[in-house]
Amino acid sequence: MNATGDELAGIVDLFGGLTRPELERALSEAAFRADGQSVDEAALETAIDDALESFALVRYERRHDGTRQSLLVAGPTAFPSVPEHAEDVPHILDIDRRHLDRDALGETVHGQFTEELEDAVAAGDDDRLRHLLDVSYDIEAWAPVDLGADRDRLEATLE
Repeated sequence: MNATGDELAGIVDLFGGLTRPELERALSEAAFRADGQSVDEAALETAIDDALESFALVRYERRHDGTRQSLLVAGPTAFPSVPEHAEDVPHILDIDRRHLDRDALGETVHGQFTEELEDAVAAGDDDRLRHLLDVSYDIEAWAPVDLGADRDRLEATLE
């Protein structure tokens, strides 16, 4: 089973967010339910990395029961879709839905966006800068953040 960024977002969205091992287990369960298929580990790593780079998935650090927990969450560019045979995965994994602080999540994503912006400017990567310009609008619609100053910088850099 090979999952797209939107399918990865669909699975994590069923739970509110998943740790990376939980996401891998959820995909394994869905693949098994789909006629005993398996997950290609290398393809999964690439799919997760691509989804993070495109902001279809985002990393979110939260405190839970006194410990830090790193979750993957459906991001601002995702159109979450649950892959076939994955709809029962929440019952199989028995993981309670996680409720996220949208303000904190927005700030986290803003920070990730700013880092990506700095890297793209330093590299002179106009394609990445144009992509980030598009993503900036998605982030503002998705979270309570203002990326106006970042967008101004992107536009000025691209001119």
